[in-house]
Amino acid sequence: MYLPPQFAAKERSLALDLMRRHAFASVISTDDEGTPFVSHIPLHLEDRTAAGAPANSDWVLLGHVAKGNAHWRYLESRPRALVTFLGPHAFMSTRVYPDLVRVPTWTYLAVHCTVQATLITQADAKDRLLKKLIADHDPAYAEQWRGLDQDYAGKMLSAIVGFELQVTDVQCKIKLNQHRPESHARMHETYAAGSADERELAQWMERLGLTGAQTDKGGAA
Repeated sequence: MYLPPQFAAKERSLALDLMRRHAFASVISTDDEGTPFVSHIPLHLEDRTAAGAPANSDWVLLGHVAKGNAHWRYLESRPRALVTFLGPHAFMSTRVYPDLVRVPTWTYLAVHCTVQATLITQADAKDRLLKKLIADHDPAYAEQWRGLDQDYAGKMLSAIVGFELQVTDVQCKIKLNQHRPESHARMHETYAAGSADERELAQWMERLGLTGAQTDKGGAA
């Protein structure tokens, strides 16, 4: 993606947090005709990085699609793919500036991961994958899942194909007008009183020290 230096997040913890908070991702491959093919699915992120290992060396994304979704076949034949995560985003008015010679824009947070896919087809492995997704999104359902009739659960498992996506490269973009400190105080004030996405952007501004209450850090994102 287009990634000017001022918007490129250097801290790996920022990408990890964003991917976990906004786990509904877009998995992008090419179909057999070379046309982009996208599946929108929740993914479970595991950080398996050993101490001292290079950053991002062992980030793994786990997910599944319906067996009727041809995407798993594309991942099987062309394992290299792209996964994108979109965090909070909102319009930014020129009213945040102290002068008028400005243009409006859109602020947002996003992560792009280049991945290498491996299919998960064994029933017990798919069951473990589902339990991780259940723990992420509906822990109370875990007991119900374990209590399902084995034949029924088996049919459910046979209807999906799982996959493990090994992350080979990460880009994290945090576009919060870092390079325009004169906008930060009003921008933070506006977002803090706005929609759910705007309030989350205000929280990220606080996290990165971009509220106008102190000198802009610049290199934080």
